[in-house]
Amino acid sequence: MYLYGDLSYWFIVIVSLILGWGTQAYIKSTYAKWSEVPSGLNSTGADIARRMLDENGARECGIGRVDGHLTDHYDPRDNNLHLSNENYQGGSVASVAVACHEAGHAVQTAKGYLPGKIRTALVPVVNFSQTVWMLVFLAGVFFGMVGLVQVAIFLFAFTVLFQLVTLPVEIDASRRAVRFLADSGSQIDQQGAKKVLTAAALTYVASALVSVLNLLYLLGRANRR
Repeated sequence: MYLYGDLSYWFIVIVSLILGWGTQAYIKSTYAKWSEVPSGLNSTGADIARRMLDENGARECGIGRVDGHLTDHYDPRDNNLHLSNENYQGGSVASVAVACHEAGHAVQTAKGYLPGKIRTALVPVVNFSQTVWMLVFLAGVFFGMVGLVQVAIFLFAFTVLFQLVTLPVEIDASRRAVRFLADSGSQIDQQGAKKVLTAAALTYVASALVSVLNLLYLLGRANRR
């Protein structure tokens, strides 16, 4: 009644699937292309990330490995870069770009980058809201309690806020990576890094867009009721 018979709901589902598939396919193809191009730095992704950290006030940040493909991330809790094996030991433009992007997050932490601080502060709130909002929403629909539905939408809004805050954090980390490679590498390193990291950023943009559409849809349905 509340969702499945609504054409607007199915429109959002279709848009979500198209954006999700399209952005994932784009980043995979872009990464695959530039993973075949050696960087002009003659070093591994881990080595270049280490250099970027040391030159930008993040010497205390460590670098380790993580299993999987494109599972690279920076964890502020242990102040470590966790690089996939292909990017840790690889010397391609793609490997160096991804490693430096993660190093960019560590530099943000070292320099007290405000959007990064806000994003980190939102993590426990978002973890809670993501766990319970749908349960509260379904309970509100089942029992016909508009108040519970409104609470669920409020909780879901934190997820949307988190994704919106994530956008400038990711864009800034990529900007730092490209700038470092522009100063340290060749023109091809800079161009390739921009393409790889732009493709990666599109996944965050698509995710945020879908979340905003869902929030607007839920707000519209709640107001009509």
